[in-house]
Amino acid sequence: MSRSLSIFGATGSVGEQTLDLVRRNRADWNVVALTANSNVAALADAAREFAAEVAVVADERYLDNLRDALAGSGIEAAAGRSALCEAAARPVDMTVAAIVGCAGLGPVMAAIEQGGTIALANKEALVSAGEVMTAAVDRHGATLLPVDSEHNAIFQCLQGGELAEVRSITLTASGGPLRLVEDLSAVTPEQAIAHPNWDMGAKISVDSATMFNKGLELIEAHHLFPVGLDRIRIVVHPQSVIHSMVEYRDGSTLAQLGPSDMRVPIASCLAWPARMDTPMAPLDLPAIGEMSFFAPDEVRFPATRLAREAAQAGGAAPAVLNAANEIAVAAFLDRKIPFSRIALLVEDVLNQGDLPRPPQTLEDVLRVDEDARTLAMRMLEPA
Repeated sequence: MSRSLSIFGATGSVGEQTLDLVRRNRADWNVVALTANSNVAALADAAREFAAEVAVVADERYLDNLRDALAGSGIEAAAGRSALCEAAARPVDMTVAAIVGCAGLGPVMAAIEQGGTIALANKEALVSAGEVMTAAVDRHGATLLPVDSEHNAIFQCLQGGELAEVRSITLTASGGPLRLVEDLSAVTPEQAIAHPNWDMGAKISVDSATMFNKGLELIEAHHLFPVGLDRIRIVVHPQSVIHSMVEYRDGSTLAQLGPSDMRVPIASCLAWPARMDTPMAPLDLPAIGEMSFFAPDEVRFPATRLAREAAQAGGAAPAVLNAANEIAVAAFLDRKIPFSRIALLVEDVLNQGDLPRPPQTLEDVLRVDEDARTLAMRMLEPA
């Protein structure tokens, strides 16, 4: 029997790869809602192909374009933040939450409140609003399945085990495209987004280059797998074959291995608690030959240190870190600041005065996010 599915961020990297898997297993899925930020053409094409009930574009300026693109299809067209949340509130068997940034917080919360299963690819939901989101999950009986390859790997290694039995969790990091680059001040956006292993969007690729991606993942892991921050480690593993590891108290370490393709963790979530076929070739260990591991260099790449400190501080600190990083990355991609200033700007925002009180609601989180963005943008202005 087919299951109902909504995909938020359907035209992004994770959304497109999710649709690829659904396309290969079409009889298993009934698509309810698809959303995009402003890519009307791709959204309308996907909505028609999968006979979605509703298509939502986040940018309200494109509503008329979406209506025109869907004319005669019988598919409902909507736009704006409230429409995203209304679509997320429609009961479905699974919601894939892949909207990038804090724009995805409202839809994630709406999906949680309808008590369904959420395949979470939106880091900001747990980085900026970890306590708020996890409390809502408990309150509404929802289920969170991690899509990020590292957290999905941990989730798989924990199946059949208990957190109380865990000695440590290790997040692996590729090190990004700049691990061996000496002069980080001269790095261009083109260099920063040229990830050696993964095909990702520009923002997350820059986060990988700065190691902020791993720092955000550390905070996310802290909420998903609460074993204590001191038991969550980061190891640089350039080959990106081992996606994460869990060490148990008896000395056994379980690792999840796989190709550098997001369709593997997405498929793990879509089929959970079972498995499904993917188009991936079997892992060829002799062809890989060797795997190497290094401690992260937190002097040249201080992002993981800043993220750990923000997680230890708790409260509003992770939301401030995330917001400042988004502003800094956007400024770098616009060639307004050098690569080396990204982490410095984030640290300056974190150190600027007293942090707001710990957020209690999603609205509190969004206010912290907005204030931190405003402060970061002000710091970017010439003196």
